[in-house]
Amino acid sequence: MKSSAEFDVVIYGATGFTGRLVAEYMNKTYGVGKDVNWAMAGRSLDKLKAVRDEMGIAKSVDLIVADASDPASLEAMVKAARCVLTTVGPYQLYGTPLVEACATHGTDYVDLCGEVAWMHDMIAAYESKAKKSGARIVFSCGFDSIPFDLGVLFLQNEMMRQFSTPAVRVKGRMRAMVGTFSGGTAASGRETVARAMREPEVMAVLRNPFSLAGGFEGPEQPNGMSVQEDEDFGSWAAPFIMATINTKNIHRSNALMGHPYGSDFLYDEMILTGPGEAGKSAAETVARTDPMGGDDAPKPGEGPSKAERESGHYDFALLGITKNGDKIRATVTGDRDPGYGSTSKMIAESAICLVKDCTDLAGGIYTPASAMGLTLVARLQANAGLTFSIDK
Repeated sequence: MKSSAEFDVVIYGATGFTGRLVAEYMNKTYGVGKDVNWAMAGRSLDKLKAVRDEMGIAKSVDLIVADASDPASLEAMVKAARCVLTTVGPYQLYGTPLVEACATHGTDYVDLCGEVAWMHDMIAAYESKAKKSGARIVFSCGFDSIPFDLGVLFLQNEMMRQFSTPAVRVKGRMRAMVGTFSGGTAASGRETVARAMREPEVMAVLRNPFSLAGGFEGPEQPNGMSVQEDEDFGSWAAPFIMATINTKNIHRSNALMGHPYGSDFLYDEMILTGPGEAGKSAAETVARTDPMGGDDAPKPGEGPSKAERESGHYDFALLGITKNGDKIRATVTGDRDPGYGSTSKMIAESAICLVKDCTDLAGGIYTPASAMGLTLVARLQANAGLTFSIDK
């Protein structure tokens, strides 16, 4: 990592909907002149000034003009930062030059990416360069995939504490979720589908649960893509749209950390819909409904009102089972809607954790769990409205 730079964190995309929320959180939580020296970046200086004024952010917070289509501007921004926090997606359209610049110049990087095929490409293209330069590149630092990736780590830590062995099987189940996915997430999903239609090899990456695990191929995983009754949770369960992203990040975490969950680790995610015939009917409805909202999905730059963000929340349950049949249950909750309110806090704390708390971490391309682990869990619980708990 860089030992110093003009700014600890630069928020790239600060005039977009999510970027504005990140800047608002940074200003409210860390202010100006405190422990974190941060700046705002985007394509238009006028828009940056307008957002800074609208948010009541001090004029001493620097503004940086940078554009993905202008390599010189990206390079200047990257050189000035210890960490670039980017909300500019879809990343497969706009993210590659920034990853390349960060990997080249030893600058840390965090994003909100859930675009598996693009992450697969970036690992192949830039992991060696990041290791050499010392850049720590961490994908998926929002609702994709922090509650899930860190939730499994948190649960496995307790499994080791209680039983001295990891859970060979973990079930992840979304019990409740109020809020919407972001316009950027919806756009990224559409672009991924379009790319898979153009490039058949991309479909193989999307289907393989170990496609981000650095060549490791583990056992066949549970099928969470059909409606089923889950006796462990006393509920019917339906496919969960985030599973295709989260499962791959979790298997990458396991691989990067040296397989502390075991080389035979099994993991799946589903969404619970309740017991009985009503629960079954609800699960079938979920299974045939477009989870991204179809034509009604928000566009990039759009999002819910402040009241809607603050009334949102989510409750994610995990069940870990050892080879001997011992079980532990854990819960991860968030106090804002997942796609915006909670995500903006998670990525901000990820960037700060990386540059302030993880100074000994070597360069490379990481997941949140493998890079920051329980240190990030502590930050999120202290500052960002997430709770990680072991069920009694």
